[in-house]
Amino acid sequence: MAEVPPDAPDQDATIEDIDEEMMQPQIGIETQYIKDLSFENPGGPNAPEIVAQSPEVGVEVTTSARALDDGKYEVALVVRGEAKTPETTVFIVELTYAGVLTISDVPEDAIGPILLIEGARLLFPFARNIVADVSRDGGFPPLFINPIDFVQLYRDQHMADGAANGVGNA
Repeated sequence: MAEVPPDAPDQDATIEDIDEEMMQPQIGIETQYIKDLSFENPGGPNAPEIVAQSPEVGVEVTTSARALDDGKYEVALVVRGEAKTPETTVFIVELTYAGVLTISDVPEDAIGPILLIEGARLLFPFARNIVADVSRDGGFPPLFINPIDFVQLYRDQHMADGAANGVGNA
């Protein structure tokens, strides 16, 4: 008879442990899309002279999520960039970029944070690229948005709201 090494786990106990370990949260993107896009260039033909004045540029990003059918969720990033000089608005770009995500093997109370942190993190590079392209195509240097700490953004926007998980209903 073969001798079992002393550090070998009991088979009955490990089956449950293995099942729990194998149930890792899964997140997938079904589709992603521009939900709304706006670019304003009030200076029009005077834009090159205005840009030479080194305008102040501000960027705001917000996130939201809502439940759809069959375990699917829509996650939306709203990006608003505005360049101003003391005298005038140089440009305004507003983008709502969304994706339909599926998640599984996640406790109900973790769905909101996962969508609004990890889901937003997955969508962000695409939204960032669109904002850069639109501002460049509008006659300005590309507006590159710095990386975003979506954990801190979640804390600032959704924990303050007192929402249980930050996910709305369809």
